[in-house]
Amino acid sequence: MTSPAALYLQDAHPISEGMQYAKYAEEKGFEAVWQADSRLVRDAIVPMSAFAAVTDKIKIGSGVVDCWTRNPARLAATFSTLDDLAPGRVILGIGAWWDPLAAKVGITRNKPLRAMREIVTAVRALLANETVTMNGEFVQLDGVELDYVYQDRRPKDVPIYLGATGMQMMELAGEICDGVVLNYLVSPDYNKKALEHLAIGADKAGRKWENIDRPQLVVCSVHEDRKTALDMARLMVTQYLGQQPHIMKASGVPQSLLDKVGEVLTWPATHEQVVAASKLVPDEIVQMLTASGTPDDARAKVREYMKDGATCPILYPLGDVTAMIDAFAGWTA
Repeated sequence: MTSPAALYLQDAHPISEGMQYAKYAEEKGFEAVWQADSRLVRDAIVPMSAFAAVTDKIKIGSGVVDCWTRNPARLAATFSTLDDLAPGRVILGIGAWWDPLAAKVGITRNKPLRAMREIVTAVRALLANETVTMNGEFVQLDGVELDYVYQDRRPKDVPIYLGATGMQMMELAGEICDGVVLNYLVSPDYNKKALEHLAIGADKAGRKWENIDRPQLVVCSVHEDRKTALDMARLMVTQYLGQQPHIMKASGVPQSLLDKVGEVLTWPATHEQVVAASKLVPDEIVQMLTASGTPDDARAKVREYMKDGATCPILYPLGDVTAMIDAFAGWTA
């Protein structure tokens, strides 16, 4: 069977280039293009709008916005507006952010599960054209609605996907969300545990986990020369080993390697630090965490993620984006 792929863009390219990539991905039958809310470099909403404006069918997702920095009423209004631009094509991907970045901008990520539950519940109700009153710990709304003046009132078809790494957040996704964005730089074995917890959450709500969409971010480095592809991915892997060790630990990366890389990288890391630390990262770790190598190598690795429960690969390209899109155009899962 064929399983369309999706494209993931961060801030590596000018938005004008991203627009061309989104158009090309649509032409090649890709299911979606997801835009990262990249650290403090690039907000997701502007490029999502740009991609939506130059395409006709492909879905446009945020991969992912955080739940702390946008008021839930404003978050609902923003994605309602995106749906005005691309009706039925917009996906709200939301996550709990990460430290140290959150702490550095004054956000204390206390009780992220409670916060996420309240925010998703409120945003979904607002998008469904409901009037919402909520006196929660994190959300306070007093008779709030998306107060259209000139538009026809209608529920907005914007599914909510939770970007989850930890198992408790995975359970919450199974309980209250339309989908879960499985993280990147995790091993396929990580998926097995994640889906067990997704099912626990789904059971709480009387749902079947199989009916919850499960796209997965996959770092993808494609080059005809295998060594070149691995070296491109190694820098990316190294950065995450040092700066998001919680993801790496969840994937089974040895603590000894995390400690060694952490001694070299600071926050924010310089390019020179990443290059130096990358010399500590062996090929097998790169191959465990990414789909890197020749086109055949990359497709084979992605099939592992699909076999372990992902419904659609969201491919994060390193190197030639067009070549990667070509490698997965009409591919067989």
